[in-house]
Amino acid sequence: MALTDNMKGAALMAASMTGFTLNDTFMKLMSSDMPLGQTVALRGVLVVILMFFVGRHLGVLRFRLQRREWGLISLRTATEVIVTYCFLTALFNMPIANVTAIIQALPLTISLAAWAFLGEPLGWRRLLAILVGLVGVLLIVQPGGAGFSVWSVYALAAVVFITLRDLIVRRMDPATPSFTVAFITAIGITLAFGVMSWGEEWGSIDVTNAALLSLAAICIIFGYLFSVMVMRVGDIGFVAPFRYTGLLVALIAGFLVFGDWPDGMTLVGVGIVVSMGIFTLYRERLVARSSVAKTPA
Repeated sequence: MALTDNMKGAALMAASMTGFTLNDTFMKLMSSDMPLGQTVALRGVLVVILMFFVGRHLGVLRFRLQRREWGLISLRTATEVIVTYCFLTALFNMPIANVTAIIQALPLTISLAAWAFLGEPLGWRRLLAILVGLVGVLLIVQPGGAGFSVWSVYALAAVVFITLRDLIVRRMDPATPSFTVAFITAIGITLAFGVMSWGEEWGSIDVTNAALLSLAAICIIFGYLFSVMVMRVGDIGFVAPFRYTGLLVALIAGFLVFGDWPDGMTLVGVGIVVSMGIFTLYRERLVARSSVAKTPA
């Protein structure tokens, strides 16, 4: 039986989130052997090479862009460098499920920021869902509690800068190829962490770490490719909630690979964040449909 476009989109979204989370898992496995700068720089070299050949093969690399677009891409790249540093610093020092759970607040923070800074409409239902979802984030982070650590602040900082990154993307010309943006970002991250690695004592790269680096690079490439493909298949309102597949994978990987499992308070917070995120995405879908219906023919 042939899959519908919505089911194809859901499968691609789940595959994309799985790819990103497996990349996180492989990166975390190397954290005890290699410092952050070395790990990201080496992975970045592999990612840039793979992206170049994939982009050339698919014909999606285009560099003749307006000066304004180059400025936005540069700003996005700088933001992505900060995101990478904050997220991986948290990941290397916290259970993977906890870090991933905090990141799940993104649909809430992006909707709130788009309303506050870009003037996008936000009804009272979504605003209330966002506020409740942020309470869920507090339950995950547990400020002042036994489960709190400074590394949680790095994860929250990653959420802030990812939100800023997405606001920058919304200012870009839709005609600017997404793959080109990602490729330039990958180069920027590789160079930034390459410079950072000069001040670090490099760890040894044995067969295991070389394999983990290769797997991390492959997973993040597939994660990005699937995330681009998913935007072209199915109803985004139906497909978007499947982004939470990454959290499920993180819970499984944390338990099987690292022996971690979130405490009860964290799981309650996760449930709140995910449910409010899905509700927000659902309401955005309804609003979008309503706007289309009101548009004069």
